[in-house]
Amino acid sequence: MGIKRRHWAWAAAPLALALPAVTGCESTGTNTGTADARVKPTAAPSSTPVARVCAKPAAGPATAPAGAVTVDPAVVGDLAAKTKNNPPNTTFWLRPGKHRLDPDRYAQVIPKQGNRYLGAPGAVLDGRKTNQYAFGGSARDVTIRHLTVQRFVAPHDEGVVNHDSADGWVIEHATIQNNSGAGLMAGARQRVRASCLRGNGQYGMNAYKATGRISGLVVEGNEITGNNTGDWERRRKGCGCTGGVKFWAVNGADVRGNWVHGNRGTGLWADTNNNDFRIENNVVEANDGAALIYETSYNAVIRNNTIRRNNWVEGRRQADRGDNFPFATVYLSESGGEPRIRARTDKIEVYRNVLEDNWSGITLWENADRFCNSPANTSSGDCTLLVGDTDRCAKPAIAEPPLYADCRWKTQRVDIHANRFVLDKSVVKCTAKCDRMAVLANYGTYPDWSPYKGKRVAEAITHEQHNRWHDNVYRGPWKFVVQDPSQVLDPGQWQGPPYQQDAGSTFAERAGG
Repeated sequence: MGIKRRHWAWAAAPLALALPAVTGCESTGTNTGTADARVKPTAAPSSTPVARVCAKPAAGPATAPAGAVTVDPAVVGDLAAKTKNNPPNTTFWLRPGKHRLDPDRYAQVIPKQGNRYLGAPGAVLDGRKTNQYAFGGSARDVTIRHLTVQRFVAPHDEGVVNHDSADGWVIEHATIQNNSGAGLMAGARQRVRASCLRGNGQYGMNAYKATGRISGLVVEGNEITGNNTGDWERRRKGCGCTGGVKFWAVNGADVRGNWVHGNRGTGLWADTNNNDFRIENNVVEANDGAALIYETSYNAVIRNNTIRRNNWVEGRRQADRGDNFPFATVYLSESGGEPRIRARTDKIEVYRNVLEDNWSGITLWENADRFCNSPANTSSGDCTLLVGDTDRCAKPAIAEPPLYADCRWKTQRVDIHANRFVLDKSVVKCTAKCDRMAVLANYGTYPDWSPYKGKRVAEAITHEQHNRWHDNVYRGPWKFVVQDPSQVLDPGQWQGPPYQQDAGSTFAERAGG
């Protein structure tokens, strides 16, 4: 965990949920970041469904369901004790009020298989800034509904709910807020629906499993806002350890209908050997960093999302420092389609999205020095899904097929079409470096045995790896970066030889329309 990312080293069938349209939402999270530089979430158009679940959470059952064990908030530790003393598949109903665990940092609820935890209206499990974890253990198929979980102090890279990434959990209509670490961890077949993940110190959810891969993950209809209050990217520079949601080695995920807004850093970030994602029908807005990063991963469909006013803080910060890298709102880094890895698609397809007034658009990037067994691989110890033994990626075999291709994550087979890109610089309040699409790589230099030195990777990502923009609509003064940051094109050059991108697309200098 804690994977760093190197942007630049030059010369070195959906479930029906009630998602009402709204006119805005005020978060009560505890993000105390640079408020003057942050962007307040904007109202969604009436035609765009938004998961406003933090302001109006669905109420739980006002009386105990038949056969349920009642949990008393007046008895400290009652929830953990009754869980221990009852068999698997028990339903627990938490009365209204503030429930507390024993005052030991490691005190927590250890569910048994099939347990169900239902909160009455006003039921809160409060860690009092003392307990590290709320729900842990390895039991499968646990359900948590209509419960607020708050003020737990999980350590960095750890989580409060489903701390041990058990499989088959269902979290619905829950509010997980104002905790340290991650509000929620994830296991295989986990369902997170119609919940509020707000104001947590590192992540709203950290989809990470220490042993084995996570598969069949559904994240649907949630509001994910104000997370990374601890500002971990500054505390551990370049750690790559934050996000509204972070996904690691997830094989099969549906991320749909969520409202991801106002997070410090990236909204949604998939990092290291993820595969087979569908990211659709989300509203992703006003995050300090990118709306979406898909990094060293494979095969995804990104469609029908509304993506607006993201990356204003981080993009501007890098531009003010003089960094010429095209920091994007949708950043596809060493990620592409790979037909040899089973998924619902064999490419990365980005289509029917609206990107409006973000800091730049889409960047396709490869780090020529980042590959299996390279010291420059910041995903240390990991290799591509095409090579089982990392040690095979070494001199001299890596210089020849098939390892020459298979030992590196490649940005390839990316199809960007039928999107609408709108940029009004007066809204973003920028004069330069906020108006770019890009497909590029660095000049390979490292290590000395690398077979990818020089311009090889830059030329491949630009011309040879079937990355294609076409049939898009552009409004605003868009520019296009190719091969390396020094080559900036206007639309005519971008569409002309040798690049011949954006066939069938339309361009208008003024935004809007």
